[in-house]
Amino acid sequence: MLQCNAGDQGLARKAVVLLSGGVDSATALAIAKSDGYECYAVSFDYGQRHITELQSAGRVAEFLGVSDHLIIKFDMRGIGGSALTSDMEVPKDNASTGVNNGACVIPATYVPARNTIFLSFALAWAEVLGAFDIFIGANAVDYSGYPDCRPEYLKSFQAMANLATRVAVEGRGTVVIHAPLLSMTKAEIIKTGMELGVDYALTSSCYDPTPDGACGRCDSCAIRQRGFERLGVKDPVKYATAIDNNI
Repeated sequence: MLQCNAGDQGLARKAVVLLSGGVDSATALAIAKSDGYECYAVSFDYGQRHITELQSAGRVAEFLGVSDHLIIKFDMRGIGGSALTSDMEVPKDNASTGVNNGACVIPATYVPARNTIFLSFALAWAEVLGAFDIFIGANAVDYSGYPDCRPEYLKSFQAMANLATRVAVEGRGTVVIHAPLLSMTKAEIIKTGMELGVDYALTSSCYDPTPDGACGRCDSCAIRQRGFERLGVKDPVKYATAIDNNI
């Protein structure tokens, strides 16, 4: 997207990175690190069904050496409206329980306004840290069709951020939302991460994990599996359902 215009006076620029613990956010963090940013990771305990992703986020944050890892807790189960924050079943085996929105079907795993909420917390922390750069692992190619992963949404949030923050209004810098994975396929994302040294065994992508590992049947598992298969690499995580990805 845009470039930050805030001077760093020779010091590493700070960046806040949204870190869920999955493939995309881990890769986005690795990219931010490789671009020379001092990274501050933020994760969210929002009552999600797949709470084990926070353990993965902690492992990834430690492995990639962030300056700080903040976990913010709030409850989205009180709002519901998603299979990830209610007792609604997670769709499996390509089952669609979403609503037709013209160009795509928005699945039941969409969490209302989730990225807007996450980015708002990240923006607040960035102001306190003196950071003008926020990284998010949003993708609009191999993804579930969530509306808050689209480039027009991210562009609009960036515009809002520069109207709503003291540092921007006072002219001390421009807030930039970085989405380096936006136009990549999942295979391209994994390849990029591997080149940057990401250990994907530390990550978790499953929407409905079991004690025996990732379910292997939800949309997120399917997209992840296709990415590794197309790259010709074995997915290092454990699946409860046998997956034929022994490339």
